Amino acid sequence: MAKVEDLERQGLIRKLPPDPKAVENAIGLAHRDVSVAKNALASNADWAYTIAYNAMLQAARALMFSKGYRPAGNNQHTTVVQFAAQFLNNESVDALDRMRRRRHTVVYDMAGTVSQLEAENAVSRAESFLSAVEDLLR
Repeated sequence: MAKVEDLERQGLIRKLPPDPKAVENAIGLAHRDVSVAKNALASNADWAYTIAYNAMLQAARALMFSKGYRPAGNNQHTTVVQFAAQFLNNESVDALDRMRRRRHTVVYDMAGTVSQLEAENAVSRAESFLSAVEDLLR
């Protein structure tokens, strides 16, 4: 994975002053999405999975904002994953990246491909990911 300096040099992230309000907002969105994903488990595994991924994405964006960066340009989801890799363990980042790719298929290519168990695992991963990010932010 690229280092923060590499991402900045490539124009994939922009340096800004750390933004506590943006951190707070992104963490709030992540908590909202975890809650909504849990509720969606009862009705639609695809959307529960997608919303769980979004919770993780928002948590990772909060981490970026806390360090004084924002994603820039194209492929921002990929950039957020690469940035998160500098601060989180490999297992968490690998899960985020797998879910990012899987979510793309679910949203754009084919409905009904996420099993109930896969969606439940995604929600659990999102909760753990959010907790890990919040620990870093303390």
